[in-house]
Amino acid sequence: MRTPTLRQRQPVEGWEAADWPAHWPAALQRVHAARGSLGQSMALPRLDALPAPDTLLDIGAGVRLLRDAIDNDRHVVVTADFDCDGATACAVAVRGLRMLGVARVSYAVPDRIIHGYGLTPELVETLEPLQPDLVVTVDHGIACHAGVDAAKARGWQVLVTDHHLPGTSLPAADAVIDPNRPDDPFPAKSLAGVGVMFYLLLALRASLRNEARARGDADLASLLDFVAVGTVADMVPLDTVNRALVGAGLRRLRTGQGHAGLMALAAVAGKDPVQLGTADIGFAIGPRINAAGRLDDMRIGIECLLTDDPVHARLLADTLHAINAERRGLQDTMVDAAVESVAMAGASVPLAPCVFDPAWHPGVIGLVASRLKDRLYRPVVAFAPSGNNDGLLRGSARSVAGFHMRDAIARVDALEPGLIQRFGGHAMAAGLTLAEAELPRFQTAFTAVAREWLDPALLDEVLWTDGALDADALDHASALALRDGGAWGQGYPEPVFEGTFEVLGSRIVGSTHLALELAGDGRRLRAIHFGGADGTPVPSSIRIAYRLVPDDYRGGDAVQLVVVHREAAGLA
Repeated sequence: MRTPTLRQRQPVEGWEAADWPAHWPAALQRVHAARGSLGQSMALPRLDALPAPDTLLDIGAGVRLLRDAIDNDRHVVVTADFDCDGATACAVAVRGLRMLGVARVSYAVPDRIIHGYGLTPELVETLEPLQPDLVVTVDHGIACHAGVDAAKARGWQVLVTDHHLPGTSLPAADAVIDPNRPDDPFPAKSLAGVGVMFYLLLALRASLRNEARARGDADLASLLDFVAVGTVADMVPLDTVNRALVGAGLRRLRTGQGHAGLMALAAVAGKDPVQLGTADIGFAIGPRINAAGRLDDMRIGIECLLTDDPVHARLLADTLHAINAERRGLQDTMVDAAVESVAMAGASVPLAPCVFDPAWHPGVIGLVASRLKDRLYRPVVAFAPSGNNDGLLRGSARSVAGFHMRDAIARVDALEPGLIQRFGGHAMAAGLTLAEAELPRFQTAFTAVAREWLDPALLDEVLWTDGALDADALDHASALALRDGGAWGQGYPEPVFEGTFEVLGSRIVGSTHLALELAGDGRRLRAIHFGGADGTPVPSSIRIAYRLVPDDYRGGDAVQLVVVHREAAGLA
């Protein structure tokens, strides 16, 4: 088990004199200042501060395609990715286009095993019975050259909306909207796929409004709950733009204005929408939507997001909940096997482990790579058979900060032409396809790139905290303020504090979790360490890193410390 080094974030200079709301506790002010924000306007950015949509390249061409669809009753088919970002982007596209006057809107989502990722020629073939006039991709398309060509060969128009990094050339679509195009001046490069689609709808509405056209007053803000869920679940950095979008979406959910599907998903996860935070999206709502695309059919997740019938939404949410439970069991089995395979490799942990098992499910390997990366703190690539008996492997890669995974795989592709059949992704996550017979060759090449690019210092994990909390801040008011006082997530992390406590008692909960009774500064506190029942003895005094949260289970003014790391006191 790794022992990360705890370090404390320091707030930016002058933070105490910044323009903070009078009711904000000092702990919340300091947390925001330690993330670079000076004052409320930076900490909680507003929607009216968003960059203009017309600064996105090709957005004008995209608007013209959609205006043509409105004016000439063209059939628009939205093709979605099979993850939470793709599902929410699809819901935003279908709902938003209907709100803005596109009369005929359908959607399609690939089967992970049958069609592969994105707009492939195989998916295009299945779209023929729909006879689309315009195909709109959401959360994919930037690397789908063959699929775009196949659609264009059938006489269809193609509008790509994506946020993934492009390759050396763009697909031959009628418009390509992606803030990560190298020539795009749009300042917010961290938009999720759902955010890019939302921006396109804003531009279309502005075009209609400028000409006093019907539907120019459509309430697109009603879609922000989907934007929030997709953005948080995709773990894109929460820069100023994404925090504005996520914050607005969270407010809709907390005030009961969320769509029926999201409210039902919160309910089956045991979450009160009034108290929803970004962590609830990331660990409860997002995984249930994702589970459909991993093990079943993402159309279940998308239909849950599209229905306005609360009864139907609950039935679909129950189905997603059951699929997610199956996913968890399968994931645990695969992670155990992955850990064992790494352990069998030798005494030392490989620099960049590549793991494979012919029995693994391709829909879960991304989670295997993520969990193994967390355990080993190494870049990891997990492979599984494609499921088509075609001799191909699907790979999912996860990285540590400072090692750009997509660029590393591109480097392997450049060094070993023809080795990788398809790839794409981000700095922290990527996917690829290659022949099973080529796995040893890939592992050798990938390890060589890791040796060349990976600074050993990057493998010394650091757990950043916001320091110690004063005893009088360990209360319900502070817990609420910390939960509700920011859009926390990737790049703008949830507040984590540290402290040393006396252990009054401990017990195992649910076989894998550790419940603790702690004492410190004259206070008795309850704590929970999820996954912390690892068999190691609990000393009488521990140093922990923790999140302070309201204890919704006990209610009232109870609080709980959610432990993210613990060690015997005095080790630092």
